[in-house]
Order: sequence, then C-alpha cells, then structure tokens
Amino acid sequence: MLKLTSAQRSLLRSQAHSLNPVVMIGDAGLSDAVLKEINVNLDAHGLIKIRVFGDDRLARVEILQSICQQLDAAPIQHIGKLLVIYRPQKESVKPAENNKKGGLKSVVTFKPGFGAIKNRVKKVLIKGNERVTQGGLIKRKKTRQTSAKKKALAR
Repeated sequence: MLKLTSAQRSLLRSQAHSLNPVVMIGDAGLSDAVLKEINVNLDAHGLIKIRVFGDDRLARVEILQSICQQLDAAPIQHIGKLLVIYRPQKESVKPAENNKKGGLKSVVTFKPGFGAIKNRVKKVLIKGNERVTQGGLIKRKKTRQTSAKKKALAR
C-alpha cells in the first residue's frame, strides 16, 4: 500500500472535491471485474472516487483497505459512501507527441535575390493559425465576421 504524508493527502482531497464517482460497487461487493475497472481508471486518471452502495461502514472500510492493498494505491478519503483513492500515473511517452513543440511548426522560407542582393534563407517557427506567403511573410488567419444577429444578441 502506498504511503502519503498528511499534506499530500490534503492536496489530493482538495483536487478530488470536484470529481464524480467513476466506479460503483454494488451489493455483490468487490469482484474481479470491479477491481479491473478500478485499476483501469487509476491508470487513466490517478485520482478517482468510488461509490459503495451498502449501509455497513465496516464493510466499506474493509473494501477500501483491500482495494489499496491489491492495487498498490493510497487511501485518501472515506466520507459516507464515497471512497477516494490515489495512485501515481505511469509516464507514457508517445513518439509522435515527443516531436511536437507546443503547436509550433518549423518552416524554412526562401526569398530569391536579384542583382547585388543575395538569396535569403530563413528558418521560421509558425503557430497553428499562421501561414507563410510566397514572399516569405507570416500572416495570421483572419478572424471570422460575426453575423448581425449574433452582434445584436451580444449587446
């Protein structure tokens, strides 16, 4: 079972406040399918809420402890029928995402020279809404005009 400090648990409790329960445990209790679903959600999100349908508090505490032991997670909070569990996400690096530089694209511009002026080759970073003209200038996409009806509604 993962151990956290009280400050870490407090921070995770505040982050979990706005979450909705992603797994529901019914009267059948903690089955292999439920454990598998909790594991998938922990891999995807790291911090999850679980709702347990049952009135026995001791059974909910046992469920929380068994989930944390079997999935190597940390119990964050147990309020009423809600359980909050945390497990750090594994870093998954995709090669396609590794090459992106925050939406910037590298383009080489070429301006031909004439007479005494040399050819100019320049490497430029452009954003998603920009384009390079034939002359090597960077232009932004024009904003769309809003209709008169939408303008009237905005007032």
